[in-house]
Order: sequence, then C-alpha cells, then structure tokens
Amino acid sequence: MVFLSLNLLTRSRGPDEFWRKRKIFKLAAHYIGRRRNCYSIAIRNVQRALVYATDARKLKKVDITELREQRLIAATKEHGINFITLIEGLVRCNILLNRKVLADLSIWEPRSFKALTDIACARAKQDQLKYTNKNEVPKSVFVRGLIK
Repeated sequence: MVFLSLNLLTRSRGPDEFWRKRKIFKLAAHYIGRRRNCYSIAIRNVQRALVYATDARKLKKVDITELREQRLIAATKEHGINFITLIEGLVRCNILLNRKVLADLSIWEPRSFKALTDIACARAKQDQLKYTNKNEVPKSVFVRGLIK
C-alpha cells in the first residue's frame, strides 16, 4: 500500500483490522442478510453463537452421562440386579470398570456384561448386601465362601 500523504498514512489502520474483520465474516458466512454483511451486526451474532456453542459442549457431556446411566440401569434391571449392587459388587471384587465401559459392554458384549452381573451378584450375596433382587446365587460363579 502506497500513501501519497501523511494524512492517509495516519488514517490507515493497517492489515490487522482487515484480518480481524475477515475472521468474523468467515464465522458469519452462513447467516442471512445484514447479519452476514454488516460488521457491527455480524460480530454480535457471532459472539452469541460462540456462547451457545460453549454451553452446548458442556450440555453434551451431561447428556452422554445421563444416557450411559439409563443404559446401565436398564441392563442391570434386565439381569435382575440393582445398579448400586452391581457397582458395589464389582468394586469389592476389585473389578474397576468405569460407567462408560460398563455401558458399552451392556450394549455390544451382553454375555460379558451378564458374567459381570453374576460376579457382582455372587459377591453381594457373600457380603450380604441388601439390594439384591435374585434369590439364588448364579451357578456360573464359584466363590470360596459360597461353595458347599
């Protein structure tokens, strides 16, 4: 850029303003009307959209957590054991699986999840936890205190 006078040089804000505005206009490219073309309106709408996106990332984590909890509760109810008993029984057996892994096992590996519920149920019966729904001990699990 060539300036023929000192007046024009001082009025020029340089390339920084161009790139700053360009960044906002790129984010507002899919808007309609003046929200896309007018900088002062575009910057307000882009700012609001970025706030919504930040909030949505947090809410997505909450939604995924709630979905996993519901899947685990449904899977444990299907196998006749309480969710709290499952978690407590697995912890007492030193099987340290988080809820994400347990939810994935309940969907994609139902036999493995059934084995885990049997182990947790047997341990709950051995330790006499009060939340068990099954009256008998699963036949597929051998625990020292339960062999007669």
